[in-house]
Amino acid sequence: MILDGLEFLTDGEALQTLADFVTWIPEGFRVVIATRRVAGGPIPALRARGSVAEFGPEDLRFTPEEAEELFRSGGAGSRAALPAGRFAELYAVTEGWAAGLGMAAHLIDRPGEIPAEPEDFTRVERAISDYLRAEVLDRLTTRQRDFLADVSVLDELAAGPCWAVTGEARAGALLRQLAQAVQFLVPLGPGRETHRLHPALRSVLARTVDAERPRGSVHLHQAAARWFEQRGETSRAVRHAVLGADLTTAAAAVLQAWEGAVAAGRHADVAPWLEQLPRELVAADPRLCVVGAMTALAGGDMETACRWLDLADVRRPGAVTFGEPSGAMDTTAIVRSAVSCSRGEILTAARLTEPAVPQLRGPGPLTSWRALGCVTRGLALMWHGDYEQSQSWLGEAARSARASGHALVLVRALGAQAACAGLSGRPGRAGTLGAQALETARAVGLSGHFVTALAHVSRGGVSLGAHALDEADRSLADAERALAGTVCPGGEPHVRALGDLLRSQLEDRRGNRDAARAALRSAVVTAGACESPGVLGSLLPTTPDTVGAVATESEVRRDQELSAAERRVLRALCGPLTLREIAAELYLSHNTVKTQVRAIFRKLGAHSRAGAVARARERGLL
Repeated sequence: MILDGLEFLTDGEALQTLADFVTWIPEGFRVVIATRRVAGGPIPALRARGSVAEFGPEDLRFTPEEAEELFRSGGAGSRAALPAGRFAELYAVTEGWAAGLGMAAHLIDRPGEIPAEPEDFTRVERAISDYLRAEVLDRLTTRQRDFLADVSVLDELAAGPCWAVTGEARAGALLRQLAQAVQFLVPLGPGRETHRLHPALRSVLARTVDAERPRGSVHLHQAAARWFEQRGETSRAVRHAVLGADLTTAAAAVLQAWEGAVAAGRHADVAPWLEQLPRELVAADPRLCVVGAMTALAGGDMETACRWLDLADVRRPGAVTFGEPSGAMDTTAIVRSAVSCSRGEILTAARLTEPAVPQLRGPGPLTSWRALGCVTRGLALMWHGDYEQSQSWLGEAARSARASGHALVLVRALGAQAACAGLSGRPGRAGTLGAQALETARAVGLSGHFVTALAHVSRGGVSLGAHALDEADRSLADAERALAGTVCPGGEPHVRALGDLLRSQLEDRRGNRDAARAALRSAVVTAGACESPGVLGSLLPTTPDTVGAVATESEVRRDQELSAAERRVLRALCGPLTLREIAAELYLSHNTVKTQVRAIFRKLGAHSRAGAVARARERGLL
């Protein structure tokens, strides 16, 4: 016995009669109940007895292969050839909904393998819309329809956001009621307290909002943005603020949340926030440019970080500050010094941090900017060979990073302290600090981040000194994997060179002479690409076969002839922008950029854009 449309049965006595019938049905009978919502009565009891098999929308949904077969075989009267892109679009809207696919198959009915026309899809869209209005929306009360229309701006429907958007005091109860009555509310998660609208119904509701509301969906998106911003859900807050044309709220949400995300190693979350903002808005706000630079730096992409900093300098030549005035410092200079240090330009990094020394050493608050400035200066001093001063700065960096909760800088500071102790002949302290750095990284989910590389290299050196060759091998391999996380191949050259030097010593002890020579040659080449090898110069030999692989002194001198403005344009040449677009990005005239490009070609000995970028990469300029 098949009972269809059970949702129309609302009389309590009739439902109880049906429940008695289904419960005491004679053996050998089978009842199939088709309904858009599960009524009360016998179903819970039958579930407990194991006497009911339930098939929900997930079970009845066509798979992509089944849906494609429907069109290919003419299974619903259709023999049209659907282009792959249009089929994917149709399936995304229907999500395998059988009735929707059936309507599409009947409406796109063309003989043989003649491709479907655009007007066929228009008819399908109109038919699905008419069906949903008649079969779903027209069966609801006005209050229910208005509620669904308002919440259609949300990706996920839960009581809180629905209340924020609609102002409906009983939003949670109304949502549960609709979830039972409307098949096109898809439950999410095990608790089934959160739902989403089926794409087909959501599309109909979105058109309803645009047609029937004076301001369309703008005010709904703005209400959603405020709700998500207050709860720290920045990605959703930014998205709704942009859709609601509230760019002030969108920018404020990014500026409020980015630092915590980057500090925790979640820089990958911040990049999409910036991408959602209009490009003109980001370019006009030097603070957002600094956010972009810090996000790129945390991801190991030094070139992108430099481009963001160039844009910040163009927009505001003076200092860009964050936080309270008592602890504010020139963040652009701090970030640029950190980028320079990561690129092996330790002299430049030291010079850039010099003006901030009074603030970094002063009694001001222990901020993340103070931590970043101290760790950069400490690293520059360490690679220069001033271990005593370096330890002092790195200790201050660790203290500030702990106080400000900046896990990324803390791991880097502890790893640098370990390396400094190892280089200055204190292996016991190096081992302790290296273990502390790696344990901190594990605790906050940063084990694979490139900032752990120095701690791994330090532990490799300690293990090598203790003749624990297998442990040294594992530590150096971990360092290599961590350094692979930098986007720029030449990032962290001092760390790479030190790791290669230890690898050479390890392979030499194992008797692998060829591998030892190859690692040593790599160390010399990498150190030679640095602005100043510093302490590495005293650690690395200068045999003829290794020196030959390093850039010649004349090439280095020629590199240094590039002005700061030319370096900015050089970095921009790495991307897809035309010269005219580069000029607009850097707020220069087109002729100025062409002149600087010609100068870059001449100084690098290149004859094309690709050649200039390649020569610059070879010489460590990029």
